[in-house]
Amino acid sequence: MRYKDFTWPHNPEIYTVENRRRVAVHRVPFGGCVLQELGSACRVLRGEGEFSGADAYDQFRRLEAVFQEGGPGQLVHPVWKVQRAYFVSLKAVEQPLPDYVRYSFEFWEDSGGYDGGLTESDDGGALLTPGEPSGGTGGSRAVHIVKKGDTLWGIARQYGAALTDLIAANPQIKNPNLIYPGNEVRLP
Repeated sequence: MRYKDFTWPHNPEIYTVENRRRVAVHRVPFGGCVLQELGSACRVLRGEGEFSGADAYDQFRRLEAVFQEGGPGQLVHPVWKVQRAYFVSLKAVEQPLPDYVRYSFEFWEDSGGYDGGLTESDDGGALLTPGEPSGGTGGSRAVHIVKKGDTLWGIARQYGAALTDLIAANPQIKNPNLIYPGNEVRLP
């Protein structure tokens, strides 16, 4: 397993990959409820491992230094496709010894995966279709008209934008989990 510039001397012995779907629950008068799918949540990789040998504590400290760097990095794991991920948790599970350290970790997949996002369009605000380049450098921004079943996460993914950038570009949307057909979503 490898993350950023740290390569594990041997793969952690225990790991789980968790996939979740986000769902909103809307109560219906007189009982029952309606569920609204809000898209997939990020995948989470959790695990436990150990470093042993004369340099065990040094290995853990190097891994901890990578954790302290912050920001996303490439995670290469035997069962998880190569993915951009955030290193969100690192714990020494028991008292570290000079020659033995047991630890647990957690990575969250970053589905955005884009550093630049989209550029502004100079086409007078015409709508973009998925995969269409957004054009030049000036002018008004392109918009997406919400259709039934759309989510901000899906729109961001459709246009190759980071969800956080899309939310920031649309302050008129008070609750990012609730958008309605006909709403205009400005693309970042």
